[in-house]
Parts: sequence; structure tokens; C-alpha cells
Amino acid sequence: MAVLFPAIDLLNTKAVRLTKGEKQSAKEYGCAFEFAKYFEECGATWLHIVDLDGAFEGSPKNLRIIEDIVKKTKLQIQVGGGIRTEETIQSYIDIGVSRVILGSAALYNTEWAIIMAEKYPIAISIDANNGQIATHGWANISQMKANEFASQLKGTCVQAIICTDIQQDGMLSGINFAFTEEIAESSGIFTIASGGFSGQQDLDKLHNYPKISGIIIGKAFYEGKVDLKNIKF
Repeated sequence: MAVLFPAIDLLNTKAVRLTKGEKQSAKEYGCAFEFAKYFEECGATWLHIVDLDGAFEGSPKNLRIIEDIVKKTKLQIQVGGGIRTEETIQSYIDIGVSRVILGSAALYNTEWAIIMAEKYPIAISIDANNGQIATHGWANISQMKANEFASQLKGTCVQAIICTDIQQDGMLSGINFAFTEEIAESSGIFTIASGGFSGQQDLDKLHNYPKISGIIIGKAFYEGKVDLKNIKF
């Protein structure tokens, strides 16, 4: 059974959601810590956190609130957003984060990212726009194809890949399962689908894609499209 990852995107310490990764589209929903506690009460074992301030500015900006969630819940937490140095990775591990997500840094210095995965619990975020990888808070589109990059990670110690179709993100229009499964096949790594989760219909479709190991639940929860208390984690 796939692992479900409720998500908190942090902007100015608050839980927000974006549409297609655009900062100006941010909609604030409230206290991140209270949402984390609620997810735990619903039976979640993992929490996916993105420090959007970090993603846009290139260094962590919400370390204190993330540490609060780590210390005061039993959730395993994976964190991404502006993580580009070993020092930053270590700072998250030191506060008890279970897995650190590398995005832009992994694309531009893949060898370094692979070495980091040998030393720390690392996930790689592959965020794509029409199959091309996007970086730096999705502001830049690279020439690297997502499936080609995924294949470079095959056989490494990378624990997970988080695969986001930017065109679907925040649209509540459904996960791009075919794209996500392609990444899973190319990498052979535990692959988590992200971007566009719309509700129970996506969970029903997930059974048709056995190579997909997890799914991130974001805006659908915040907009009341899915009741986490009725979902089996």
C-alpha cells in the first residue's frame, strides 16, 4: 500500500498553498503546527514540509517551527526548500528531521547529492514542467529531462524521489500518474507522486500504478476536497 504524505508548505511561518508554484498565488490557511497535530490525529505517520521561503531565497527560513513540529509530534518528517549545503542538511538532521529533500542542488551537482545520500537520509525532488526539470522555486526551467535525471539516480543510496508535475500542482485536477510511474521506472527508487491530488478518485487510481510508492496530499485537504479521517494511512 502506498504511503500517504499530508503536506504543509511554509511561507512566513504560516501554512499556505500555491498554484503552479507561483509565490503570488499563495493562499494562507493558518497555523502549521496545528495542522501537523491534526494530521497526526488522523493517523498519518509521515509529514511532507516545504520551506517556501527557503526555496525562493536559497536558505532555510522556518527552522524553528519545523523543529517545534518534530519535537511535539511523533510524525516522521521530510523537509525540502532551499537545501543546498551539507551544513543545512546536518542542521535538519540535528533537530530530528527524518529525511531531507534536495531539489535544485541535486540537479546542478548530482555527484554531490549522491554523496550526501550515502551519509544522510536524502530524497530528491524532481519537479517538471512539460517533462523538463524546474529549479529555484520552479522559477527556472532547465534543459534536463526529468526521466533522464531520474535514471542517473538508479542504484544510488537516495531513499526517495518526489515527483511533481508543475502544471497539475494546486489545480486539484488529478495526479499525473503516467509521468510519476515513468520516473519510478527510470530510477528504481521509492517514488512519491505530488501535484494535483484531487481526492478519493486519485487514491482509487493509485492501485493501477504499483510502481508509485507514495502520494502527497496538499490543497485537496485544505480546500475540503478530502477528509483525512476517512482515509487509511
